[in-house]
Amino acid sequence: MYMKVVTIPKELANQDELVVIPKKEYEEFLKVMSIIRFVEPDKAEVKALGQGRREIKAGKYTAWKTLKNELAYSRRRSSKKAD
Repeated sequence: MYMKVVTIPKELANQDELVVIPKKEYEEFLKVMSIIRFVEPDKAEVKALGQGRREIKAGKYTAWKTLKNELAYSRRRSSKKAD
């Protein structure tokens, strides 16, 4: 068994953090990034995100498991009424 060794030149290492990944994975990453379109949120969206974060911090949210159970219960009740 052998070990792969990567040497990073000093002039590069003094900049930002570096990540080494296989070329095939990097090419796949580039493909995905070319498909995804990033959009900057407008003022109203930034405000809504801030409000949501404050609500989560304050504990004003419904856990996914609870919501899922409530929706399933509601669905069962409405299907019984249709019978």
